[in-house]
Amino acid sequence: MKTEKMVYMVNQIATFFETQPGDDQADRVADHLHDFWEPRMREQLAAHLDAGGEGLSPLAYKGAKLLFQKA
Repeated sequence: MKTEKMVYMVNQIATFFETQPGDDQADRVADHLHDFWEPRMREQLAAHLDAGGEGLSPLAYKGAKLLFQKA
């Protein structure tokens, strides 16, 4: 998958969870990525984070970081 599309998808997930009540939105983003993204997609996301995470919204970045901290 192209990096731009991946970033767009993670940002869409984060945008959805931003609208949900509570203060655990980043955890919800991480859980969604864990539950619904295949390993190759998560590996690509990890590489993008290692390269700085350009283009990710703050919540998308935080959720993605949490995903790999939980692993």
